[in-house]
Amino acid sequence: MYLKLTNPLVFFDLETTGTNIVSDRIVEYSFIKVMPGGEVINNTEKVNPERTIPLESSLIHGIYDKDVKDKPPFKAMAKELATFLKGCDLAGFNILKFDVPVLVEEFLRADVDFDISKRKLLDAQKIFHMMEKRTLTAAYKFYCNKDLVDAHSAEADTMATLEVLDAQVKKYEGQTLKDLKGNVIGTIENDVETLHQLTNENMVDLAGRFVFNEKSIEVFNFGKFKGMVVEEVLKKETGYYDWMMKGDFPMDTKRKLTEIKLRGFKR
Repeated sequence: MYLKLTNPLVFFDLETTGTNIVSDRIVEYSFIKVMPGGEVINNTEKVNPERTIPLESSLIHGIYDKDVKDKPPFKAMAKELATFLKGCDLAGFNILKFDVPVLVEEFLRADVDFDISKRKLLDAQKIFHMMEKRTLTAAYKFYCNKDLVDAHSAEADTMATLEVLDAQVKKYEGQTLKDLKGNVIGTIENDVETLHQLTNENMVDLAGRFVFNEKSIEVFNFGKFKGMVVEEVLKKETGYYDWMMKGDFPMDTKRKLTEIKLRGFKR
């Protein structure tokens, strides 16, 4: 390994029941410990989350209830895992926003001390985003090989975006798009309708409070009902509609919510 180490460095990734740091649980972890001398130790296990894994999560990571029903819960593994991680720094991709907080929550629920304050945390995603900019200026340079003059002026940004999109179609036409699991989700075509479908694949409302699940049914994308079918929630939790309508949500979101509610009454 080219990276110089003074402490063991553990690269890790978690698969979970969902994306809520507080309420969701680990269903699989993989910790790969790299020792300063070069030895690599792999510790990968499935975990019983002691709750049902939502189908939309299983379709992403491929782990279903049957795969973990005979596995131990995290609390039964926590002490041994904490020992494995003792004295180690941590690394991963996007671990600062999700994996580290989820891991700490699991240890706290298991009453196992897991102090990260003295550990070094390395997030490859942050370095990636810092070094490979994802701004319009960077896109203009990458696709059009031009420097964006007067960046952040409305006209300059708009003209640059026009050129970037046109260059993207020329560059990628005929190429397939895949999700993070390698599943084909479409093909870049020189056609506005196709591009619309690819870039707005599961959008329901503009704020993203609702999205379509794998069955093209609207589900909540936030809060305690995240991942649950909107129409079913509104029927069971009759006060939730009023709460959202009185809440600080965009008018477009409230309009979509009302459309779903009224559609449910007609069935």
